[in-house]
Formats: sequence, structure tokens, C-alpha cells
Amino acid sequence: MHPPHSERGQAMVLLLAVVAMAALAVVAVGQFGRRLVDRGRAQIAADAAALAATTGGRPAAANLASGNGAVLVSYLEVNGSVTVVVEIDGQRATARATDGP
Repeated sequence: MHPPHSERGQAMVLLLAVVAMAALAVVAVGQFGRRLVDRGRAQIAADAAALAATTGGRPAAANLASGNGAVLVSYLEVNGSVTVVVEIDGQRATARATDGP
């Protein structure tokens, strides 16, 4: 015995809804993963720029940030301590470095 014709149509709608939800979940996971990667890249660029700035100042920080695909957003040097903020693809990261122990 087969289910009535109208019930088979409901199953198809439910199946399409499940497939659409699965596709949305895959897209969301992909975007989340990209954001994590961009945040990591930004932190690496900030760390490298801050370290470069301890010996080469702002020009070295900007150059190293650019070499890592980032933009130097902020640079602050106080008593031998350098703090930089860089941005890559909308993700900002801050790093601080000193030239001493």
C-alpha cells in the first residue's frame, strides 16, 4: 500500500528543506574558518611588525606588515616598548614588543 499522493509531496518539501539547511551550514562553517585564518594571519603580521619596529621604527613595522599582506593601522612607541595594530581583510590584531629583556 502506497501513501496518499499528497503525503509524498510533503516528503519532497521536507527533503528540500533539509538539503537547504545543510548547504547553509556548510557555507557558515566555511566563513567561520576563513575568519579564523584571517585572524591568525593578522596576529602573525602584528607580531612580526612589532618586533621589526623595535630596531627599525615605524617604517620597518609598516614594511613588514605590508610584506605579510596587512596594513599598519596604529603605531605607538613609549619607553622602548612598541605597540602596533595591523589589519588584514577586516581582521585587526595588536602586538607589543620591546628591544630588551
